Amino acid sequence: MTLDEQIKYLTKGCVDVVRAADLRTKLERASQQSRPLVVKVGFDPTSPDLHLGHTVLIRKMKHFQDCGHSVIFVVGDFTALIGDPTGRSKTRPPLTREQIAENAETYKNQVFKLLDPEKTIVDFNSRWLGALSGEEWIRLTARYNVAQMLERRDFRKRYDKGQPIAIHEFLYPLAQAYDSIFLKADVELGGTDQLFNLNVGRDIMPSFNLEAQIVMTVPLLVGLDGAEKMNKSTGNYVGITEPPVEMFGKVMSISDELMWTYYKFLTDDSVADIESVKARVNGGILHPKDAKVDLAKRIVTDFHTVAEAEGAATEFERVHSRGEQPSDMPEFSFNLDSDWKPLNRMMVDLSLANSASDGTRKISSGAVLIDGEKISDRHWKPVPGDYVLQVGRHFARLMVK
Repeated sequence: MTLDEQIKYLTKGCVDVVRAADLRTKLERASQQSRPLVVKVGFDPTSPDLHLGHTVLIRKMKHFQDCGHSVIFVVGDFTALIGDPTGRSKTRPPLTREQIAENAETYKNQVFKLLDPEKTIVDFNSRWLGALSGEEWIRLTARYNVAQMLERRDFRKRYDKGQPIAIHEFLYPLAQAYDSIFLKADVELGGTDQLFNLNVGRDIMPSFNLEAQIVMTVPLLVGLDGAEKMNKSTGNYVGITEPPVEMFGKVMSISDELMWTYYKFLTDDSVADIESVKARVNGGILHPKDAKVDLAKRIVTDFHTVAEAEGAATEFERVHSRGEQPSDMPEFSFNLDSDWKPLNRMMVDLSLANSASDGTRKISSGAVLIDGEKISDRHWKPVPGDYVLQVGRHFARLMVK
């Protein structure tokens, strides 16, 4: 790529680039000196699985790899002990070392779905942060002041409301900044919610006689509902370890408008290529469903195989367009007298609802069908026999005795 093409590719979809002129300078110098840039990204292993929202950032790491730069995936096993205060209205409880170690192992396995393992350095920040002496921590904290910390919106809100801020929370952005110092990062990537943390590294690097890193942020991906950010705790997400059929169906459930956001952040297509597809849809040349099927197959292929993506598309068409039953659905056997509960609670037991109230909401909204007929009463009770329960895109065979 030319320098301009590289900049366009690397900044595609970015919200913040601090600063764009400095990025150009670093890229020019890297080319002249045949020295790849050191690009650092940190992930605290706070949950065991990644979802598509995380991959927006991982894909940007891939873009730097595509341009020949060195990417360091920093597993924040030390910073996770502190707990990132970003977006928190109260002190975040730290994870145990056992939880962190378990989650970190799954992260390592999952990121290579997109990243080239041969070109990716995986490191754990406990290696250098855990080695700092008490004196070194004091010297690090002396490079930033409380007034600067209170410029952070989360801290300022809590301070103004009289809510407690623990001293260790101030250590989090400093620890993240020290990651950049130790690794001599040229660029640090993060979500928009991490802008303050990333800029702390940029601010204090010169005091260590290092050139300030470039800060680049990507947006937080909107979840399936098209409104809130992708979040596993609310079910508003697509997990990258989910089965192909499940992933495909979730992507197909998004709105036509949200589809273009997913094209932008979950594919490597250029903005011009995406606009071309969008123009064909708007001009009636390409049906929106066909564009969405292509997107869903590409996303599934990223984390599974081409054959599995094609199979998921075929299964989706068979079930949701032709109204046939899934070729493979879980089966559950019940004794009517001893096992049966109200339908909303049965749905929780079958992992078709997050809670009884969630089950009630799905029943009330018409998302629950028995043998193809909508059920509106959560107290529905069967007679002995076999039934197909459908909740949204999910099916289960109920064998009632």
